[in-house]
Amino acid sequence: MKKRGRILKAIFRGIARVQESFEIHIGPIHARGVPAILVGVTGIVAASGVAAMLARSAERLPETLREARELSESLRGTRPPLNP
Repeated sequence: MKKRGRILKAIFRGIARVQESFEIHIGPIHARGVPAILVGVTGIVAASGVAAMLARSAERLPETLREARELSESLRGTRPPLNP
C-alpha cells in the first residue's frame, strides 16, 4: 500500500510540474498553468470542429469559395465591367 502511495505522489508531483511550466503566448494573450492547458485544448477542439465541418460540406466548398471571391471583388470594385 505504501508503494502505491509513493507512486501516486510521484505522478501527481510530475503533473504539477508540467502544469506550472506550461505557457502559451499568442499575440497579446499570455496564459500559464491550467488556463494555458485549457486554451490549448480549446484550440484543438475548435480545429477538429472546423475540419469536421469542412469534411461534411466538401462538395459545396468550391461553389462557396467562388461566390465569396466574387462578392469580395464586387465590394472592392475591381471586377471588370460587363461587355456592352
